[in-house]
Amino acid sequence: MRKPFLLTVLATSILVACGGGGGDSPSTGGTSPSPDVSPGAATGDFTSGVVAIANPTPITEIQPSPASIGADVPATYFGTAPSTVQKELIGPYQLLKAGTLDEEAGTLTLPLYKGRVASGQTVWYILTDTSDEKNAAALGLNFSAKLEYADVGRGVRRATQQLIDGETVVVFANGTVDFSPAVSVTPGAAPRYFPPTAVQPGSVGDADYSPLAKIGNYIYNAPMLAFNVDEATLNQYCDGSADHRVVHDKVVSICPRDGVVTLALTKGFSFGRPVLYLSTEASDPLPASLEGATYAAALTDIKVGSDDGAFSAVERLFAIVNGPTNDVPGEINPQRQGFDSALKGDGGPLNVLGGIPTVATDYSPLWDLNVGEWTQHAIDFDYRSRVREEFEVLGYVRAGHLTAPGGAPFGSSGLIVNCPIVFRFL
Repeated sequence: MRKPFLLTVLATSILVACGGGGGDSPSTGGTSPSPDVSPGAATGDFTSGVVAIANPTPITEIQPSPASIGADVPATYFGTAPSTVQKELIGPYQLLKAGTLDEEAGTLTLPLYKGRVASGQTVWYILTDTSDEKNAAALGLNFSAKLEYADVGRGVRRATQQLIDGETVVVFANGTVDFSPAVSVTPGAAPRYFPPTAVQPGSVGDADYSPLAKIGNYIYNAPMLAFNVDEATLNQYCDGSADHRVVHDKVVSICPRDGVVTLALTKGFSFGRPVLYLSTEASDPLPASLEGATYAAALTDIKVGSDDGAFSAVERLFAIVNGPTNDVPGEINPQRQGFDSALKGDGGPLNVLGGIPTVATDYSPLWDLNVGEWTQHAIDFDYRSRVREEFEVLGYVRAGHLTAPGGAPFGSSGLIVNCPIVFRFL
């Protein structure tokens, strides 16, 4: 079987990453980023820390303009969006309803759950998706029937409800996470910053860790945010400034006392609609580092490459390597997108997700990473631009303007990222 091209190209980077990162980084518009940047972390965008993690790209980069623009009436004239009447119609819609969304900050506050692993350590986790349609509606989670097909090998852990000290607790059979590493990404040399020369995930699961757990007859997406740490320690971060040596890099604040956790979201698009999603795990050190997510090798047991076929647990996520970048100081290029732009320090990569609830019936929080690279011909003839939806990407592939990195045939990279959808703007 042919080894996925992206894995072949980046094998060296991944091997270096396992050794802890380091190295020199390129100049980015007069500012030299630290060799060990904190790409994803609590900004939501996986490389905003390359230049300054305190200055992420504003959410307005993807926010749609109000209907009053270009009209002879004020914004207050317009009624409610059609989505408030029927969720499939145009308008803002929160898909993961279990939490409170801060649209401007790009964060989501979710219920925080306390559980255990069978060996006795405490686990702190969230719930985002389930294969139980009725319970998804009851709990405000995303429904994903495709999660049933992830139950192969180490793809799904077993969990049971147990009565412990008078409380009902979910006990996971196995799977632990080390949150102590410092996430870092060292960009490649300008102008092609991707692939990075070294990466280090900020959290690393053991061989059995998967965010997916089978509880009763259904599968839940239950990403771990902290492991083997007591409530008193976590309560120090109720007001923010979470210690990412103790908790997941996407945690902005965590508060067992109040039973909540606030997490940073990532910007992207799905079928032309700007969206916010949550990145929690990846099957390989490279995307885990880029996304500020946990490296969960157990996800490699889940089949990729057949997202719309029978028994597939995944959907496709489209990422661009060499999209347009910000080239005018102080200005945001409205076409900017991709890994080069993100690693340069422009902001997040603005990936394109396939089907999400209300738009498609085959949603899964497990995304099969398909990586595209604009050909030199497309660049020379100014065909290169921001892409926003799946079939636009596939049209450019068919026309020969997008390929896999290095000109290889376009398709699955073999990598999975766990990214529950949270909100769509349109």
